[in-house]
Amino acid sequence: MNEQVLAVQRMQDYMETNIAQEITLSDLARESMFSPWHSYRLFKAYTGLTPAEYIRRLRLSHSALRLKSERCRVIDVALGLGFGSVDGYQRAFYREFGCNPSEYARAPVPIPLFIPYGVKFRELRKDFVDMKNVQSVFIQLVQKPERGVIIKRGVKAEDYFPYCEEVGCDVWGLLSSMDSLCGEPVCLWLPERYKKPGTSTYVQGVEVSPDDCGSIPDGFDRIVLPTAEYLMFQGEPFQEENYCEAILTLQYAMNRYDPTVIGYEWDDENPRIQLEPRGERGYVELRAVKRKGSR
Repeated sequence: MNEQVLAVQRMQDYMETNIAQEITLSDLARESMFSPWHSYRLFKAYTGLTPAEYIRRLRLSHSALRLKSERCRVIDVALGLGFGSVDGYQRAFYREFGCNPSEYARAPVPIPLFIPYGVKFRELRKDFVDMKNVQSVFIQLVQKPERGVIIKRGVKAEDYFPYCEEVGCDVWGLLSSMDSLCGEPVCLWLPERYKKPGTSTYVQGVEVSPDDCGSIPDGFDRIVLPTAEYLMFQGEPFQEENYCEAILTLQYAMNRYDPTVIGYEWDDENPRIQLEPRGERGYVELRAVKRKGSR
């Protein structure tokens, strides 16, 4: 992999690990193993942000998660994440998210969290993966209850990368700020009956209770999915840089699996579900099934 990409990734990793500490350009230069001046230029070229802008956005998003989940005082969050003053933190929070941190702490609303995508992953998209070394895939039958899903539709996307090109990768940050029945956002491949004319098959969203009456962010839709059974396919844990291979390996195994051996058949009336690829748990995808011969 390009040494410049690895240098920027090391800087990103250092920022994430030391987000509550003072981070200087000298610190980043030491991690990147380039001069401070060259480290700055590389970081801006590969991320589109200066190191200071990146750190500020990362800290603001960390602070929002703390305000929402830990019920901390605004002053504790501001000082604990390295902001020089509460007033400066409040102004930065409002510019980033359009609301005051104290108001957000009292009544959290969906906000566009900054998701720090590692630059190394842009180098790892592969058109071909050798499937000779297929790893173990764990399969489990699970039932999903009736639920609503607040989704962001694309235009023509059939998969993740075209979807990001159509709607932008910031959607995941907004979804991550919202409460979800399953504890995290989901990606769906929608059957035709859930699509609108001129919209994508692949969407991202959060699962909510079927009678949820909360606000829906601008540009999002809400669909209701019925109770359904799913086969959950989960691959082995993987190194983060191998996420493309982990996805394709599992999908290869899933496409070859015959559910009739357990008395089921595929249910294409319900969406396929993808969870965020996380190396520590393995890649996870769910495909709906129904008992063989049922309508």
